[in-house]
Amino acid sequence: MSNPTADWEKVGDRFYRKIQLYTAVFDQDLELDNYIVAGAPYGGALALHRDEEKLHAYRGTQAAKSSIDIYSYAGKLIRRINWDKGSIKGLGWSEDEKLLVVTEDGTVRCYYDFQGEFTQFSLGHGAEDFGVKACRFWSTGFVALLSNNHLISISRYDEPRPKLLAQPPMETVHSWTLIPPAYTLSRSVEVLLATGQTIHVVDASDSEDRLLQNGPFTHISVSPNGRFVALYTEDKKLWVISSDFQKKLSEYDSRSRSIPKDLRWCGNNSVVLAWEDEIHMVGPNGAASKYFYDSRVHLVADIDGVRLITNDVCEFLQKVPDVTEEIFKLGSTSPASVLLDAVDQLEKKSPKADDNIQLIRPNLIEAVDTCVKAAGHEFSIHWQKQLLKAASFGKSVLDLYNSDDFVEMCETLRVLNAVRFYEIGLPISYDQFNRLTPEKLVQRLVNRHEYLLALRISEYLRLPTDRIYIHWACQKVRVSTDDEETICRLIVQKLTGKRGISFEEIARAAHDEGRGRLATQLLNYEPRAGRQVPLLLSMEEDEIALDRAIESGDTDLVFFVLLQLKKKLPLASFFRVINDRPVAMALVESSAREQDRELLKDLYYQDDRRTDGANVIVGESLRQKDTQSKIDKLKLATKLLQDSKESTLEIKSLEENIKLLRIQEALDKDLNESFTGISVNETIFKLIRLGQWPKAKKVQSDFKVSEKTVWWLRLRALVAKRDWMEIEELSKQKKSPIGWEPFFNEVISAGNTKVASIFIPKCTHLPVADRIEMWVKCGLLVKAGEEAFRARDFNSLEVLKSKATGSAVNEIDKMIAQLRPSR
Repeated sequence: MSNPTADWEKVGDRFYRKIQLYTAVFDQDLELDNYIVAGAPYGGALALHRDEEKLHAYRGTQAAKSSIDIYSYAGKLIRRINWDKGSIKGLGWSEDEKLLVVTEDGTVRCYYDFQGEFTQFSLGHGAEDFGVKACRFWSTGFVALLSNNHLISISRYDEPRPKLLAQPPMETVHSWTLIPPAYTLSRSVEVLLATGQTIHVVDASDSEDRLLQNGPFTHISVSPNGRFVALYTEDKKLWVISSDFQKKLSEYDSRSRSIPKDLRWCGNNSVVLAWEDEIHMVGPNGAASKYFYDSRVHLVADIDGVRLITNDVCEFLQKVPDVTEEIFKLGSTSPASVLLDAVDQLEKKSPKADDNIQLIRPNLIEAVDTCVKAAGHEFSIHWQKQLLKAASFGKSVLDLYNSDDFVEMCETLRVLNAVRFYEIGLPISYDQFNRLTPEKLVQRLVNRHEYLLALRISEYLRLPTDRIYIHWACQKVRVSTDDEETICRLIVQKLTGKRGISFEEIARAAHDEGRGRLATQLLNYEPRAGRQVPLLLSMEEDEIALDRAIESGDTDLVFFVLLQLKKKLPLASFFRVINDRPVAMALVESSAREQDRELLKDLYYQDDRRTDGANVIVGESLRQKDTQSKIDKLKLATKLLQDSKESTLEIKSLEENIKLLRIQEALDKDLNESFTGISVNETIFKLIRLGQWPKAKKVQSDFKVSEKTVWWLRLRALVAKRDWMEIEELSKQKKSPIGWEPFFNEVISAGNTKVASIFIPKCTHLPVADRIEMWVKCGLLVKAGEEAFRARDFNSLEVLKSKATGSAVNEIDKMIAQLRPSR
């Protein structure tokens, strides 16, 4: 195996390496020189679009059609998107591999997968009138430069809100770039515009001249960490300065007769200049290295290097990682380098292997860790294995070593080697993998329909697999030509027993493809009714949606379906749907009773529930303010019940209520009091209390109120008005329909013991003990004693004596004395 330093080159005091990733990448007929090339970060896809400013050889009508071609770095065509929207002025990628296409009229399309599906929005702010001139992208947004020099920024693709930046200078823009918000003090995007001899920094609120004198600058680029700016001057010099424009770090004279095609950063340490077939890599302090090619080279920058792409080859140019340099640098005596040599000696069965281990024994842990890290940065499988063998050998000698990092690196390298394979074409480096995360790498494989590899990586790294299965099933639904039963059976067989599977998403994909029957079949396997029901409603499967909601037992879900159906269906159809579903009927009824009484009346009428409907109208009558409105409502309720033979009693009650309302209306006017809305008994009570006994008798007669009821009402009304004389007059009556005990109880409760005592002798049907208690309540202990004496109740007299005071004691003593001889 060739030495790993064979592709190293020293630039200044740093080493750089150019790693060949893929060969024979593109077909020679592609003419890569005539294409605009945009690469997604972290080794993602390449987007190619014909440069409209260049002439092309005619190759037939099919080839002449405009398109955006998405390739892997290995030259595999992933997707061809036919383009008919207009002139493309911006082509870029987001961090999560969404393709952004910006047209001259300010229309932006965001392709969120590789299937041609997109969301679209417009930049506004005059973009349609003045036209987009160019765009610059960062991980989550971009800035568009209009022909009038105005700048429009988009900070998020999921919620695009085009924002006009501060007014820039109106001079010709020679070149421009941006500093992403993550690397600016203001935390908003800053745009660097090369105009005239200087550079202007434009942000959301201000445009500031940095007062440079060596322009115009034909190229400008910012390092990935936002700390440095590379400028290419018109006199063929490359400057590297700090991003605050306070310090010039290095200068390089390219001595080229032509302006470079492109300028990109290679990580944060060097700058790459690209001409047609020549590359200059400029390191710190102006040191440089040159590379030559047979055809046009395109540069795709990433966080830790730059990819060089031609028709023939795809290479990765980067600074040699420190751990790699420590091990492989010529003459290195670092512990890790000695450990790697020990493995080589061990394979040769040389005793020097043990000598090497003893030599680095104090630093063996450090050596093992360095070998593990260096293995991650290697693209060569051979050297990955050698470095891991060295680490494994070293840790086997150690008494105590935590192998977690070693195991993790072995897993990571297995994944990286799998996705770097030319059939996949994701040449992601170790640093890029850590920034991207395994979950997002799996998502990239899913978008490329590499389901088997995505599953194996997920299982290997113990990641959830549900999204992979769902994506596969959705794609199966979209492209399969089998009949719907076969597709459904295949999907169910594959997904049954898998955790976290949402059949609703798959069913929605089927519905979007116009396969309604398949969507309904798939929804039968969705266990969560909350996911089933909304899709069923959108599929016009209203009754099935309602049944599923009822079966779930989720009242809120049932209410949601009912609300949607009520909005969508005519009222009669809505009632027919819920009529044979008691749960739905009960929920509609309870809800309408609180919120929509008109709906409740319609429901009762449709269901021929006349009594319930009449009750609703009666309730409305009670809430009316004026008497005539109340009467009108009651008449309506009466009319509703007239055709029912079983509602005779209810009709009579309503008619009497109407009659009472008319009487009360008359009483309101005559007595200047409010009677409306109270019952017959309350009306009689109020009339007696107002001294209107004849009118009360008239109401009694009209409504055939019984004598007992009227006597009770009269008694309570007289007590309420404290009309003791009238009560005494009533006591002169020979007989009371309600007896005389109520008179005693009501009067004594009102505190009048004198009038109450009048009724005690009339309560002849009560036991002696009760009458004695009544005399006691009135404070007449002597009278109580006389009652006991007549009943010859010696014990009661003894009790009364204990309660008596003054002369009452002597009186009771006499009664006791009279009873004693007889005992």
